Amino acid sequence: MEKLTWVLWQERELLETLLYRLEIEELVMSTGRTRWLANAARDVDEAAAALREMEVLRAVAADEAAESAGLAPNAALGELIDAAPEPWAGILVDHRDSFLSLTDEIARVAQSNRALIVAGLRATQDTLLGIDRSAATYTAAGSVDHGDTRSAVIDRSL
Repeated sequence: MEKLTWVLWQERELLETLLYRLEIEELVMSTGRTRWLANAARDVDEAAAALREMEVLRAVAADEAAESAGLAPNAALGELIDAAPEPWAGILVDHRDSFLSLTDEIARVAQSNRALIVAGLRATQDTLLGIDRSAATYTAAGSVDHGDTRSAVIDRSL
């Protein structure tokens, strides 16, 4: 049980790191200052990758704990809690409650980030559609194409 609880502490820390990095990404997107958006997205990806690696260690430690408690491999955390003596059962309950809370927060922030990304994509598409198309370009044959002339208003404060 000791190895499992150590791995669960590590996983909790990684979940907190992922939540922190998602919130940073949200702040970067919500300010409209996208200079650091690629860095924030990379940080989120790195935290998620570290969490995936830790999940493998957790699975191994959980199987070892299940075996020592007389349970089948791939036992659920609830089954391990029921089979564990104190103080381990209490520690495992604390981890489970923390995981539930953190995953709820992560899901909320991730949903908010998705909404911000969709809004940014729509704004970008609207901006591109509103750019003056009367500027001369070239056709596939190499001749100058002046396009359709129309008026456009560009908000330069963007």
